[in-house]
Amino acid sequence: MGMFLPTGRRVQALAMALFAVAASQAYSQDATLSKPEGKTILTIEGEISVTNSGSEAVFDRAMLEELGVKTVKTTTPWYDGDVTFEGVPMRVLLERVGSEGEELVARALNDYSTVIPISDFYDHDVILALKRDGEYMEISDKGPLFIVYPYDGENLHSQQYYARSAWQVARLVVR
Repeated sequence: MGMFLPTGRRVQALAMALFAVAASQAYSQDATLSKPEGKTILTIEGEISVTNSGSEAVFDRAMLEELGVKTVKTTTPWYDGDVTFEGVPMRVLLERVGSEGEELVARALNDYSTVIPISDFYDHDVILALKRDGEYMEISDKGPLFIVYPYDGENLHSQQYYARSAWQVARLVVR
């Protein structure tokens, strides 16, 4: 008896199957979220599949920064001149919690809320800013978290996008 060696389409199908198994194992390893060690500054709920506190995903500052930080330099109606914001890309944050929705409700500490299409986070490099001009943002200055669009680079200077730019963000609801 000879040894069976897959050829052609069998090799391709076998390779795809092995890749799918490896990808699912990698995802299952990433499908957990550690618990915050510091003060919780963000809670995400709704249509998400990765949680660490019941049906919610909660984050402290360090957990957010571990996701990777992006810098956006832009002008805004709230500050004079160019401002440099640093924060987590919103699409990265939503992918990390396994977002399955089409829109996001951002709720601020002062109960302001706004609805944002999740497509915005893929169409524009929107960040959840933690810092402004190199300093962590305080509650008294739109912190600790501020949804920021790159207003200049993508012609987003409009009331529509300003209204989606919630500050003092404390909770995100994916729906």
